[in-house]
Amino acid sequence: MSNWPAGRKRNPIEIVITVQASLSFSVPSSGGRRFNGYLYRTANPIQSSFMDLYARVNILQGRAVRLGRGSLDDVTYLDADPINRARGWAEMGVDRLLVVDLDAAAYRSYRNRPLIDRMLEVLDIPIVVAGGIRSEREAARLLEAGADKVTMGTAAIETPTMVWDLCRDFPDRMMVSLDVLGNEELVTEGWTSDSGRFLEEVMVEMASCGVSGFFVTDARRDVLSERPDIDILRTALEYIDEPVVASGGVRNLDDLRSLTSIEVEDRTLDGVVVGREVTEGRFTVGQAKVVLQGSGGTLSKLISLRVVMSCTDIGSSRDFFEQALGFTRVEDEPFGNEGSDSVLLEVGLDTLLELVPEEGESDRVRSCRLALIVDDLEERRERLQGYGLSVRSMTDGSSFQVEGPGGVTVTFSEPF
Repeated sequence: MSNWPAGRKRNPIEIVITVQASLSFSVPSSGGRRFNGYLYRTANPIQSSFMDLYARVNILQGRAVRLGRGSLDDVTYLDADPINRARGWAEMGVDRLLVVDLDAAAYRSYRNRPLIDRMLEVLDIPIVVAGGIRSEREAARLLEAGADKVTMGTAAIETPTMVWDLCRDFPDRMMVSLDVLGNEELVTEGWTSDSGRFLEEVMVEMASCGVSGFFVTDARRDVLSERPDIDILRTALEYIDEPVVASGGVRNLDDLRSLTSIEVEDRTLDGVVVGREVTEGRFTVGQAKVVLQGSGGTLSKLISLRVVMSCTDIGSSRDFFEQALGFTRVEDEPFGNEGSDSVLLEVGLDTLLELVPEEGESDRVRSCRLALIVDDLEERRERLQGYGLSVRSMTDGSSFQVEGPGGVTVTFSEPF
């Protein structure tokens, strides 16, 4: 028999974690069911963070665009229908949209406002509107039209009393966008003017007005080739207690991970804005959300992970995992289970899968989902098809699934 706590009834799948201390709790699976297992804390727990994922929709002359280094002299037109582009982001699963009216911000032209009003009407996702909001009337109009929040930039810096009045009339719905140079000076008018004012003084002033948060952008940086200014974002968190969203974009998932690591007195960034990075194919929305949402709580550093799975036909399950998936059979039982009918397989570094016979007769269909990251997705797909397995591609194009014996579903994805 397997080495299992006396008196505990085994579920179809159990997680057993060998660790250094003695606190236990249940670990939820990705599907919402609970794997009954043990997880113990070490002296230095790793804190996970929860950050909202915003998608940026820039609108210029009625079309969705992207800007090289934030410059209106380097415009790429992406979509003649910004509403359709915004809807696409919503369908991909972002948490919020940041819609920026570039005509209003740079040229004080409000030609895009009817389009934005229509976007607020038809899309069922929280939308923050930015760009050229220079009056109480316009901010109030957008909020009443359905904007979740509005964010002001130049006008907030130049007229803080207006921000004070709006925060009083619309509590928790006013934000401020700050575009920051490396010396902490703020730029305004769509990055076209240096303001002569600096990050700390403006953040403290706006916080005293009652704004609900800040978008902070490291201005004049090329998103796809230059890393985010981590020091600027950390400094912004140090200056105020209100939420800070990193709105300058990232190059890749490593940049996202670096943003999640920013912490000031147990506070982290509230969110991050993406756009071109996803449409350029550097990562998917799903991959970004995995990084930003972390693991759902305070985790411990694990010494080893052992998953125990009950099988109705242990022979076919063994062949599937060993031959089709390439898991390695462990001949020397490390936990003193010699002589049992179980099969122990090495899944990865310090991770073991133990297949054990199903106890008793059962006609119930068991289900189990596993997710594996592989370096060469197409090579693995061909290999599995060579074993006669049916491969089902996922909608995001960066993963696929196969069905194994006993109700096992395995998802293969590319590295994040």
